[in-house]
Amino acid sequence: MNALNLGWHCKSLDSQTTLRCGTYPTCSHETNALAFKGSESMGHALKIPFGNTSARRRLRNHIHPPLRVVCVDYPRPDLDNSVNFLEAALLSSSFRSSPRPSKPLKVVIAGAGLAGLSTAKYLADAGHKPVLLEARDVLGGKVAAWKDDDGDWYETGLHIFFGAYPNVQNLFGELGINDRLQWKEHSMIFAMPNKPGEFSRFDFPEVLPAPLNGILAILKNNEMLTWPEKVKFAIGLLPAMIGGQAYVEAQDGFSVQEWMRKQGVPDRVTTEVFIAMSKALNFINPDELSMQCILIALNRFLQEKHGSKMAFLDGNPPERLCMPIVDHIQSLGGEVKLNSRIKKIELNDDGTVKRFLLNSGDVIEGDVYVFATPVDILKLLLPDNWKEIPYFKKLEKLVGVPVINVHIWFDRKLKNTYDHLLFSRSPLLSVYADMSQTCKEYYDPKQSMLELVFAPAEEWISRSDSEIIDATMGELAKLFPDEISADQSKAKIVKYHVVKTPRSVYKTIPDCEPCRPLQRSPIEGFYLAGDYTKQKYLASMEGAVLSGKLCTQAIVQDYELLVARGQRELTEATMG
Repeated sequence: MNALNLGWHCKSLDSQTTLRCGTYPTCSHETNALAFKGSESMGHALKIPFGNTSARRRLRNHIHPPLRVVCVDYPRPDLDNSVNFLEAALLSSSFRSSPRPSKPLKVVIAGAGLAGLSTAKYLADAGHKPVLLEARDVLGGKVAAWKDDDGDWYETGLHIFFGAYPNVQNLFGELGINDRLQWKEHSMIFAMPNKPGEFSRFDFPEVLPAPLNGILAILKNNEMLTWPEKVKFAIGLLPAMIGGQAYVEAQDGFSVQEWMRKQGVPDRVTTEVFIAMSKALNFINPDELSMQCILIALNRFLQEKHGSKMAFLDGNPPERLCMPIVDHIQSLGGEVKLNSRIKKIELNDDGTVKRFLLNSGDVIEGDVYVFATPVDILKLLLPDNWKEIPYFKKLEKLVGVPVINVHIWFDRKLKNTYDHLLFSRSPLLSVYADMSQTCKEYYDPKQSMLELVFAPAEEWISRSDSEIIDATMGELAKLFPDEISADQSKAKIVKYHVVKTPRSVYKTIPDCEPCRPLQRSPIEGFYLAGDYTKQKYLASMEGAVLSGKLCTQAIVQDYELLVARGQRELTEATMG
C-alpha cells in the first residue's frame, strides 16, 4: 500500500509496431504515454541475479533491430447477440440516454481500480462530474502494472478476459478498443503432473452451440477423467442444471470438496480438475472455496457458446485499458487524481459524509461519496459511528486473499508451451503463460517471459523473493523437464519480479454471500463499488466493472433525493 512515484516516460510501444507472428525490422516509434517507473508494489521486489540486463538488451537490439510483428490471433467471437451481452449493453445505454441532470452531482470516488474507473465512467456518461481519487500513482488497482529500468512491464496478476464477461466486453466496445483483446483458440489446457512436460486439452468445437460444445469437450478428453467419473460428475451436476440460479445460490454454504462428496462425485474429479479451477478462480483450494463460485463459472461456461473462450490484453493494463477509461472520463468533465490517499472519512453531525481528508492534508468535498477500494481498505477507514450498523458489520467476514504474481525472464525461448493460458496443476502454482508469446507488447522472438500465479500464497506471502523463486523453479522443472532445472543448469534466469498482494480479491469461502453489501449503503449519499459488493460475477474483473455500473445506477435513481439533500444542507449552512 506504499505511495508510489509517478513518472512520465516517452518511449512506448505503439500498437502499430508490436504485432505478432512474423517479424520485420522497423524503426522505433515514440509516443507520450503514462508509464509507471521507479515504483514499489505491495511487497514487490526486483532482483537481477547475474549479468547486465541493460547492456544485454542494447546488444540484442543492435543485432536484432526493433521488430514489426504481424499478429495471427483468433477473430473476436460473436458475443454481441448473447442475452447477457445485450443486458449489459442496455444498462450501459441507460446512462447515456438518461435525462441530463439540471444540477450535475459532484461524486467523489475512492479507488481507481476497475470498480472505481467503471463508476466514474458511467457517472460521466449520465451527465455527472466524478472526481476519482487513487492512493497510489498507478491506475488499475488489482490490474496495476509497472515498468522496470529495462522497459519491461510486470503486473499485479495474470489477467484473462473471458467471453462470459459481458460488461467488460461492452466496456471495450464503448471505448473503441475491441482490437486490444487477443483472442486465443477455444480450449482449456492442463499440465499433467504424472507425465511431466505433457498437457491435456479440452477443445470446444466452434460448430456446436452451448452446452453441446462444452459437453463434447469434456467427453473427448480421456486423459484426466475416466468415463465412470464423467458419468458420476454429470449426475452430480444435474440438480444445478435443473435448479438454476436459486439452486446455485443455495450451495454457498458448502465448500467445493463438501459438495462433490455430498453429490457422490469421486474425489479424483476434484483432484484432477477442481483444484486447478479453484486456484484459478479465487487463489484457494477446493476444501476452502464456496461451491457457489464453481457453479457460477460452470453455468457461464456451459450455457454460453463463447463463455469460456479467453483473450489476453495486448499490453500493460494501465496504458491499454485504464488510460482509455480515464481519457473518456476527462473528456466529459470528470477528474482523475493519483497520489491522493484518503486518511479519514469525516462525518457531519447526522452521521453522513462531510468530506474526505487526504494524507496530504487536502480535503475533498462532494455531493456524493463512493468507496471503490478493496473491502479491507474500507474496513480500515470505516468511521467508528458506522461499525455497528449491520450493513457494515457484516463486512467483517469478507477478507482479501493473499496472492503472489511471479515474472521470470529466461535466456532462451522455451519450447514446451502454448500461445494460451495454461493450468499448471502444481501444488504451489495456479495458472501461467509465456507472455512473450501471448501478448503483443511483451513479444520476444528470442527469450521467454513466464508470468505465473503463485497460489495459495498464505504461507508464502511473508517469505523472501529468493525463496519464492527457488520454489517456482522447482515446479517449473516439472513443467519443462527438458528445458528448466531447479539449479539453472539448463535455462538460466535473466531477471525476475515478484509482486505480492497481501489482500487481493475477497476470499470466497462458504457463507460469505449474505455478507456482501448492496452498492447503496444506509448512509445517505454514501455508496460502495467493488467486486465484493452484491453482483452475480463474484470476485472478478467482470464483477468489478458490473459493480461500478450498479453503483452508478443507484446514484442516478437517487438523484432527486441527493439534490434535495444538498439543498437542505446549503439552507442549514446559510441559516447557521
